[in-house]
Amino acid sequence: MHRRSFITMAASALAFLGGGTRAAAPAKMTVYKDPNCGCCHEWSQAMAAAGFSLDARNTDDLATVKARLGVPADVQGCHTAVVEEYYIEGHVPLEAVQRLLQERLPVRGLAVPGMPSGSLGMGDDPQASYDVYAIPSGTGAPYVFLEVRPRRG
Repeated sequence: MHRRSFITMAASALAFLGGGTRAAAPAKMTVYKDPNCGCCHEWSQAMAAAGFSLDARNTDDLATVKARLGVPADVQGCHTAVVEEYYIEGHVPLEAVQRLLQERLPVRGLAVPGMPSGSLGMGDDPQASYDVYAIPSGTGAPYVFLEVRPRRG
């Protein structure tokens, strides 16, 4: 009985260690952006630098992309990305995207409305203050997922 338990435990440990040694494939992210927008490019590059497998698609018709994904008009931002089953709208910070993918929330996506100064891709502003909204699946209203507030010195 003990021998069988030991063999089962050892096999489980080896399977765990074997699975743990393989590197996870980077999440694929498709970014739809205006070809002439510098902040969209900066945001995309930050996502690529963080390890996302980036597919940047220039388009002159972002409204159609946003409509197809169901991005509410009141939370629309500069560009739209898709990663796994989520959309990422506007200048969403890296930490919010990573948290979303880790927690697997039942939402359609995250959004930063407009183009807040100091948000990812919009320059370094230590006084940056804006909210990241989660857009729930179904009929619920967007809610604050993450607050970005001024850094304390």
